[in-house]
Amino acid sequence: MSRIRNIKELADLAGVSTGTVSRALAGSELISQKTRERIQALAREHGFRPNILARNLRIQRTNTIGVLIPLGHEKRQQLTDPFFITMLGLLADKLTERGYDLLLSRVIPTDSAWIERFANSGRMDGLIVVGQSDQAATLDAMAAHYRPMVVWGGHSEGQLHCTVGSDNRKGGDMAASYLIAQGCRRIAFLGDPRALEIGQRLAGVRDAMARAGLGTPDQANIHLVPDIAYPAIVDYLASTSPLPDGIVAASDLIALAAMRALAAAGLSVPGDVRVIGYDGLPIGEHVTPQLTTISQDLASGAEHLVDLLMRRIAGEDTPAVVMDPQLVVRASA
Repeated sequence: MSRIRNIKELADLAGVSTGTVSRALAGSELISQKTRERIQALAREHGFRPNILARNLRIQRTNTIGVLIPLGHEKRQQLTDPFFITMLGLLADKLTERGYDLLLSRVIPTDSAWIERFANSGRMDGLIVVGQSDQAATLDAMAAHYRPMVVWGGHSEGQLHCTVGSDNRKGGDMAASYLIAQGCRRIAFLGDPRALEIGQRLAGVRDAMARAGLGTPDQANIHLVPDIAYPAIVDYLASTSPLPDGIVAASDLIALAAMRALAAAGLSVPGDVRVIGYDGLPIGEHVTPQLTTISQDLASGAEHLVDLLMRRIAGEDTPAVVMDPQLVVRASA
């Protein structure tokens, strides 16, 4: 049996136009089921495989979404971080449901053109950026002329790039308010506020403490990487007097590192120090004591990211989505 080399030869064999063949091979319901099945059967019999790259060039679509993780402020953070693993899994599921592939890249920004290089590569139909890091200005500059981009992160007044994320300031306020209600008066915030989201969480802690007349929180610039965070928290505890009686951590992983450091210092959680994390990762349920956390509802966040991006690819302007955080009270606080 002769091998068919292109769509025209298959169209001639089937006695239809090349457009009909193209739509039939793509499974279009504009073609009757009987015709689709006949053309698809002929393609299989003659070993024909459509040139997907050529098709994509023709229709100017790749059916691929770039997922970028910029690490400008935290260069040692890896994709194995439980937050990234959780979010990437959720995004992959949602994109697959929409018929898209995911192209993942961990980016260490070296200049302000890093995102332009991805957007202009021709390899993707749009971008999802997971985390603003310290790149909010670069993302704003990109959003001024590039529509199909949505960012997981914090929203601030006047921001140009479209974001999905929790109300970080409210989340920080909720965490500190809960600790204050439990009797905490010396509250520490552990995290690096150079990242927009983390800075907003710190601002929320400050709001709650100011309202309660407690001054300002003790603040330590702790990295998000647990192996780096742990010794830094050990040093912080050894050099701080009096010790905090409550800790709001910028992430669940920092909170877990803090609980480990407190145990090494002979302090109990929550007996001596109450600890609250941020993110709502599943790992928080599987430690002792179980971690109190501010949940961001990452599943809903991933759904919003994909939905907004599809709408922006279609040409629509979309507003930011700011989700309400939820305090999940467990044994650590």
